[in-house]
Amino acid sequence: MRVVIQRVSASKVTVDGVVVGEIGPGLCVLVGVAPDDTAHDAERLADKIANLRIFGDEEGKMNRSLLDIGGAVLAISQFTLYADCRKGRRPSFVKAAPPEVGNARYEHFVDRLRDMNIEVATGVFGAEMKVEIANEGPVTIVMDSADLPA
Repeated sequence: MRVVIQRVSASKVTVDGVVVGEIGPGLCVLVGVAPDDTAHDAERLADKIANLRIFGDEEGKMNRSLLDIGGAVLAISQFTLYADCRKGRRPSFVKAAPPEVGNARYEHFVDRLRDMNIEVATGVFGAEMKVEIANEGPVTIVMDSADLPA
């Protein structure tokens, strides 16, 4: 699984002009799934993200985690994180999981965050979404489950 994590003061997602997910301070996480990703990958990423110290303490140093600040997550499924742009001018998405696998892993990721008592808002899987992100810092981190310890 591959994620793009952005520290936000607020973030929301709309589908057909209707807000379907919205958070205040926390993280907007774009989530991509590869065909061979497992539930274990989703759990490891969720755990890492919940405990990642990327929020400022009283001295402004990044020493606090999402759990420490009681922040929320806006999780957006995004198969385009697996775009292959090496050939031609149109990206290939063959490295992204098929929808049924992608949705299952995405939902498992969301459930794992919720199991840690983190407020999680989501978009609509497979829908055309508009995501608004008020990136704080800016802090943006790209993470792949293949790079995490087993």
